[in-house]
Amino acid sequence: MSDFIRLLPDNVANQIAAGEVVQRPASVVKELLENAVDAGATDIKLIVKDAGRSLIQLIDNGRGMSPSDARMSFERHATSKIQTANDLFNLHTNGFRGEALASIAAIAHVVLRTKTAGDELATEIRINGGEFISEQVVAGPVGSSFEVKNLFYNIPARRNFLKSNSIETRHIIDAFQRVAFTYPKIAFSFEHNGSEVFKLPAGSSKQWNSNTRQRVVNIMGKSTNEKLVPIHEETDILSIKGFITKPSFAKKKKGEQFFFVNNRFIKSPYLHHAVINAYDGLLNQGSHPSYFLYLDVPKNSVDINIHPTKTEIKFDNERDLYAIIRSTIKHSLGQYNVVPSLDFERDASLDTPYSYKDRAYVTNPVIEIDQGFNPFKEKGNTKFNKERSAKNLQWEALYLSDNPENELIENITVDMDNVTQDLFDEAQEAAALKTFQVQAKFIASSIKSGMVLIDQHAAHQRILYEEYLAKVTMEGLGHQQLLFPLKVSISKNDVMIIEQIRQDLNSAGFHISEIQEEALVLDSIPSAIAEKEVLGIIESLIENFRNEVPESSFSQVDLITKSLAKSLAIKPGTSLNNREQENLLNKLFSCKEPNYSPFGKKTFITLSLNDLEEKFNLE
Repeated sequence: MSDFIRLLPDNVANQIAAGEVVQRPASVVKELLENAVDAGATDIKLIVKDAGRSLIQLIDNGRGMSPSDARMSFERHATSKIQTANDLFNLHTNGFRGEALASIAAIAHVVLRTKTAGDELATEIRINGGEFISEQVVAGPVGSSFEVKNLFYNIPARRNFLKSNSIETRHIIDAFQRVAFTYPKIAFSFEHNGSEVFKLPAGSSKQWNSNTRQRVVNIMGKSTNEKLVPIHEETDILSIKGFITKPSFAKKKKGEQFFFVNNRFIKSPYLHHAVINAYDGLLNQGSHPSYFLYLDVPKNSVDINIHPTKTEIKFDNERDLYAIIRSTIKHSLGQYNVVPSLDFERDASLDTPYSYKDRAYVTNPVIEIDQGFNPFKEKGNTKFNKERSAKNLQWEALYLSDNPENELIENITVDMDNVTQDLFDEAQEAAALKTFQVQAKFIASSIKSGMVLIDQHAAHQRILYEEYLAKVTMEGLGHQQLLFPLKVSISKNDVMIIEQIRQDLNSAGFHISEIQEEALVLDSIPSAIAEKEVLGIIESLIENFRNEVPESSFSQVDLITKSLAKSLAIKPGTSLNNREQENLLNKLFSCKEPNYSPFGKKTFITLSLNDLEEKFNLE
């Protein structure tokens, strides 16, 4: 009988490993950035074309590699970061598995140029799809330059599963930001298709707090500075520092939330819950705070090797960390509530306005009163009483006729008639009542087969969605011209999304006159919304497109109408009178798809007579 088990060729094994390590272009960016940081670089430049499909190039001024190290770096499980298994529990670096470069070279065309300070010339190595092509000596500076071209060229199925360029670009931006946030003393720059996206200078201050704050502001935008509240706490098991945002600046989107553990970005729903719990009672429903939290824990108390991307980690004492994070944030928020000016960089000279700052103290203010005035004595102050009477006659003459008593009686009679009529109308309406509201969330109504229970929020979303979609696609949603242009603040990351959907926003009634570096200027908005709602709707639109921007123009319009419907639909807890309830019910069942909201949630359920009888017959 022949044998069936055999060893895989190296190129096949590397392609399989690449499936775990390199999921998309952003995975390559992450690995190359972390290697550059571990190499001691102080200046790192990222160049990307076509969202990483055509080119990902990373240039650093780190220590570089010798010719033999350069060749060895592309071998599987070759690494300078660890030597024994115990080193996995005492890590001081980012990449350590030794799979990244081998996996990347297996699915792309790779060119490496590297040079150490002790070498006269640089080494250039070319590898295509895991196959060694050439090695030669070239001129070059100290450091390393990686060029990754034609990613997934030999795995077309994986290439076809990549999302649109806009989505892949945002994943690259996320990977870039996570490393840039962690190392504020390193200069980073990012160029996409020839345009500069970020240019982040290295922090020059000796204080970690100042450097990190400046890095956060440079990435998220200048308007972020006033929103930040610093936090700091030192314990035996945890050191936590960083920034949270004030509750008044909470946003509809969840994207600006970052945890870093021992200089490594992580995702932890459990610790995220601790942060949200600390804001209990301070946020509006559906709002999310931003935070940039840096945790230092003993290296032997955390396992970062449980996931290929190393973004999910396991703590030995999660409960204790939860309690410390929650109490630390609560303390900082408490300080902010007591002392609103927690921004220590404020200009203290502005505390006292204008020229009063240096004005000398003169005397107490003097209150003058009429000592002889007695309101219960008609003749106590003749002059004052005469003046008061004259003034009273002036305004009373505007309202009283020649016969004020009769007019007063007539007014009372009219008011009583109105009250009687209102009560009569209410009694008639109650007699013809067809619907009623349950806990200001649901609308119940009787039908032939039993009863129907409607979710008013989901139902109104469906109604608005179909109305807006019909208007936008056929004639455009109506808009209202603003007397003064409205400026809406956005982050640098969101400008790219706004530029992409600008034409569709115009069809929806958002007329953008100017797109600035960190703001939009609107000269008109949809007729259905108020100015105070614009910021929340724009944030919702950006968040929706951040997560699922399709290629077709119709789908972009569809997302806009969904966002408008979600933002403008009546909220749970809104009381509706009988006419509003019936109007909602009638409009829902006039929709093309009344069964579900635009987001797939049921709008109503029915209970048959048999269902109701079974409920009562249960023992």
